[in-house]
Amino acid sequence: MTPVEIITVKNLRQLRQFVQFYYDLYRDNAQAVPYLFSEEMATLRKDRNPSFECCEADCFMAFRDGRMVGRVAAIINRRANERWGVQQVRFGWFDFIDDIEVSQALLKAVEQWGRERGMNQMAGPMGFIDTDREGMLVEGFGELSTMYVNYNYPYYPQHMERLGGFRKDNDYLEYLVRVPEVVPDKFAKVAEMITRRYGLRVHKFTRHELIQEGKGRQLFELLNATYNNLYGVSHLSERQIDKLVGDYIKIADLNLITAVMDGDRMVGFGITLPSFSRALQKTRDGRLWPFGWWHLLRILKWHRTDTVDLLLIGVLPEYRQKGANALIFNDLILQFQRYGFRYAEAMPQMETNEAVRSQWQYLENRQHRRHRCYRKDL
Repeated sequence: MTPVEIITVKNLRQLRQFVQFYYDLYRDNAQAVPYLFSEEMATLRKDRNPSFECCEADCFMAFRDGRMVGRVAAIINRRANERWGVQQVRFGWFDFIDDIEVSQALLKAVEQWGRERGMNQMAGPMGFIDTDREGMLVEGFGELSTMYVNYNYPYYPQHMERLGGFRKDNDYLEYLVRVPEVVPDKFAKVAEMITRRYGLRVHKFTRHELIQEGKGRQLFELLNATYNNLYGVSHLSERQIDKLVGDYIKIADLNLITAVMDGDRMVGFGITLPSFSRALQKTRDGRLWPFGWWHLLRILKWHRTDTVDLLLIGVLPEYRQKGANALIFNDLILQFQRYGFRYAEAMPQMETNEAVRSQWQYLENRQHRRHRCYRKDL
């Protein structure tokens, strides 16, 4: 059999080919959700992604007999490595046909690239920063995916087991939560109690507050504090925060964003968006033109979906104990009911984060997906 050839992406034409591979591989899969092509390109371009302030990366494509059969990105996040005291190379955007020689060749390319830069371990799938997609799907292959998580075929984790040297480093669990017809007593009573006892209150932002007055930036500065000890996290820089504000806050329905205030201080937040999963499946390979924009507009403007994505929820540690999470859920559930959402997709939570996972016990839920990050010593 012809050996696998690994090619490093050197120009925009090759980067488009790198990005396009995912759509070709999953075109007929009913559960996979196409990512926005333009966002994938921007994330991987050094001149567009502010994460390259603290990261270096290269993308590799695998070919056999002139046909592209796989891809992977090799990433070093120097800020995260310093934060956690490791010399780690990450692998992400890892997709391949069901051929062990292909997956092996791709990961060998990442390993060699990392070794050349002094790294002594590799881990992934991971992105540049914590808000990028992380983990390989190991449970829930029959569930509809979202634009915020990786989807992959069942043979992916089988390859990881066969390749040797890789071990589980971290698992993320995801839950599908039914929106209740009535706010659970637990949330309503705790919300009332902490408002009375601690003076905490819910605040709904105006667009002017978020953009012109900088409250959108404060949301993500708070994210730095609330996600400080999560797996592989590195603090967001000012440019990274500006990009996140542009990506999410400028398009968000403000009724679906909730902040918790202690006086004038923001101590918690919830950012949710209507699910774009079905709309993205109607686009041509995640492209907005010529008609993809219409499907997404129907979600943004008229919420033509029965599912909402719980994108980011964060509360300062000292306020979690006071029950500030209940204020967020008490408010958001009312908004979900008003819009007619039936389900909420709870984004990935670390398997070890019992405090976060326990909050779903008050709502009808189903743990329906699991993603895994692997690690290998070099």
